[in-house]
Amino acid sequence: MAREVLDIEACGLARVRDALDADFVRALEMLAGCRGRVVVTGIGKSGLVGRKIAATLSSTGTPAFFLHPVEGAHGDLGMLRPEDVALAISNSGETDELNAILPTLKASGVRIIALTGRRESTMGRLAEVVIDAGVPREACPLGLAPTASTTAALALGDALAVCLIEWNSFDAEAFRRCHPGGALGQRLAMRVADLMHTGDVPAVDQGATWAQALARLHEGGLGALAVTGGGGRLTGFVSDGDVRRILLRGGAEPQAPVAGLMTPDPASMTLEASAAQVLDLMEAKAITVVPIVDGEHRLVGMVHLHDLLGKGLLRFAG
Repeated sequence: MAREVLDIEACGLARVRDALDADFVRALEMLAGCRGRVVVTGIGKSGLVGRKIAATLSSTGTPAFFLHPVEGAHGDLGMLRPEDVALAISNSGETDELNAILPTLKASGVRIIALTGRRESTMGRLAEVVIDAGVPREACPLGLAPTASTTAALALGDALAVCLIEWNSFDAEAFRRCHPGGALGQRLAMRVADLMHTGDVPAVDQGATWAQALARLHEGGLGALAVTGGGGRLTGFVSDGDVRRILLRGGAEPQAPVAGLMTPDPASMTLEASAAQVLDLMEAKAITVVPIVDGEHRLVGMVHLHDLLGKGLLRFAG
């Protein structure tokens, strides 16, 4: 039976290999030309495959992260930018939770690649490009548990990543920079000053209106906004979660002062803190973005969970 399972999965891989066509090349062109990040999304077993594909892409020179479609529908779509490319995974192409967010992605300017076994499915019709991941049958004797289909999706993800290595001339030295010692612990020992976002950090003065704050939050791309007072000192914070909670309470007037709606005296870290200390704070406070301040409590940067885990490093390096 074990040999039969492997034979069925090998046949599935042969089928998706033979089905590779111009759409696969178009998908590569979209991924190679992406000026943002690759957003991999899926649910259930496809979601687990998607997490691995996102990790492989990130570690081989294509900045990527995994987005759970349900979390996306409840605020995490705020992390996406028009320059991003989405890789959506569903064997049937009829996964309701996934298809529910794709129109919003399209409306935001995010280009969509579907990796599915049914080209004419709802997901296939919503996508700009479809990679055919159809297999003759599952290895499960009931024909129900995803087996050969998930193997095919995983292998196609590897095929995309490896082709992009060649396309982008990603060499051994670049790979080494993405894997310093091969341990997350070494990364978490780095100072947060070496990982944080600087420059155009999303922030507004505490005299700004709620409408101005929302516009800056949307532009910032981090899912959070710092509020500063005199001398650029950090006085407050607004996250995507705060916006949702305000909406649930009935919303706020556009001209209302942000100072009355922000979280005052937010948790923050200094430049001397380690990435591990910031991660501990994120876990304790259940947050994904932390403002970084200097000795005078002036805002100097912001760090996202993805920066600590290396998901966004390549985008902001150099």
